[in-house]
Amino acid sequence: MTTPNDQPPYGPPSYGNPGYGNPGYGPPGYAPPGYGGYPSYYRRPTNTLAILALVFAFVFAPAGLVMGIMARKQIERTGEEGAGLALAGTIVGGVFTGIWVLVIVFWIIALSALSSGSFGP
Repeated sequence: MTTPNDQPPYGPPSYGNPGYGNPGYGPPGYAPPGYGGYPSYYRRPTNTLAILALVFAFVFAPAGLVMGIMARKQIERTGEEGAGLALAGTIVGGVFTGIWVLVIVFWIIALSALSSGSFGP
């Protein structure tokens, strides 16, 4: 059964020039952009030791300092990302370790002064 315009009596009307497919899509045989397959770029992974260096810089500063130094060497060798994290872990770990060393030295001096019984020269 056909209509006077030779179109089927049901279904949506077609738009555009016949033979070129639906507008907004590429030629037949190609997947739409962003669907399936692999991404168009590969992002290098972040060094795990660099992340741990920054975390441990706040938890246990000497471990963060050592892990930051080790991570920087690994990143230089492997080309992974995370050099900024490793540097931050090294700096924060070094500062906190230095502060703790000063606190311990202060307590040792204070305890030795208390045990000797004299506070003056």
